[in-house]
Amino acid sequence: MEPDLFTAAAEERAEKDAGAAPPLAVRMRPRTLDEVVGQKRLLLPGAPLRRLAGEGGKGPAGPSSVILWGPPGTGKTTLAYVVSQATEKRFVELSAITAGVKEVRAVIDGARRSSGAYGKDTVLFLDEIHRFSKAQQDSLLPAVENRWVTLIAATTENPHFSVISPLLSRSLLLTLEPLTEEDLRGLLRRAVADERGLGGAVSLTGDAEEHLLRIAGGDARRALTALEAGAGAALAKGEAEIGLTTLEEAVDRAAVRYDRDGDQHYDVASALIKSIRGSDVDAALHYLARMIEAGEDPRFIARRLMISASEDIGMADPTALPTAVAAAQAVALIGFPEAAITLGHATIALALAPKSNAAVVAIGEARADVRAGLAGPVPAHLRDSHYRGAERLGHGAGYQYPHDLPGGIAAQQYAPDAVHGKRYYRPTRHGAEARYGEILERVRQRLTGDGESGSRP
Repeated sequence: MEPDLFTAAAEERAEKDAGAAPPLAVRMRPRTLDEVVGQKRLLLPGAPLRRLAGEGGKGPAGPSSVILWGPPGTGKTTLAYVVSQATEKRFVELSAITAGVKEVRAVIDGARRSSGAYGKDTVLFLDEIHRFSKAQQDSLLPAVENRWVTLIAATTENPHFSVISPLLSRSLLLTLEPLTEEDLRGLLRRAVADERGLGGAVSLTGDAEEHLLRIAGGDARRALTALEAGAGAALAKGEAEIGLTTLEEAVDRAAVRYDRDGDQHYDVASALIKSIRGSDVDAALHYLARMIEAGEDPRFIARRLMISASEDIGMADPTALPTAVAAAQAVALIGFPEAAITLGHATIALALAPKSNAAVVAIGEARADVRAGLAGPVPAHLRDSHYRGAERLGHGAGYQYPHDLPGGIAAQQYAPDAVHGKRYYRPTRHGAEARYGEILERVRQRLTGDGESGSRP
């Protein structure tokens, strides 16, 4: 789940009551849309978010459901909270990781009671909506349809693939962009000077500021967290400014890792697979190392390697998949740190293996034909004949048992008429697949009765 950059006021009060100072990111929470950093395109006068926040007079009502799509740290939670504050609505936050239909219904029932008894509407902020199942997302539809709540849902994944169509069609989809360096620079300088932030207790040197921008990666939360760590270290040393050395000492190595729950997670995983596909073993090992150093779940890495073995190598090296499966089993048994060696072993083997995507193309084309309606009845001689009445229906009649024939191949039709003669699998000439291609050609000739009888090829 994307951590909450700007928590609700109740959480902040709880922290104060417990004697803990709120984190810098919480203290710098925007109070109005005008204080929100970045996303200028979405915050223009008259824009949907402005109308959702009650701006624009008596014009058309704002949307009742909004989906915010963007990488971590770009202000999705912030925008939802500011909208609720601007409209003086109840703000309820749920995470799709921990909540289910029961919790969603409880919020909706509470919203209807609040609206009826007190005339106070509710903003429901649902984080990580892509983690909800179809049934769970379906439970939101009545509330959205009847405007029982103002739904603001956040996701780091493409909602066209992760959000059900009925909900997507009833929602305004807004795409948030990563914060620019100038956005973050302004945020850092404001945090240093503002009384809600560091209040000028320390200054920030130019090279330290540049380092913060590099490690932030467009993530406001990460930038403020690193700034707070650097400020704490500088003050502990009695220094009046945060220098590069102090900052580097203060920022734990985790600060420069990719976010395992965000876009970097998928970007680095994608780069690993594409490097293997491109046979660049050194680049593949680099991305593997980044995932390991980030504390990535080794099982996730192993699953990606197993997929790559079939998708990018296939029959060009039939040992690739068993190697990847063996690596996954070994990882499950031994875990880190030793599992890093096993993952490296498998990555090297896959990167150096000959490549073929013939398997993924073959099953893709076969599925496309099925979806297009090219199916048809199973040929009668292939149908199940092991039940009473099957013979009367002609099931199994004329079936030739391959093991009774020379070469073990029977010249008979196996595919339905609609796809008879289709050639989905087209072997490459790479690696072992070249040999299998020659075998396949002879087998296909035998199946159609064109090949000579005798031993199996």
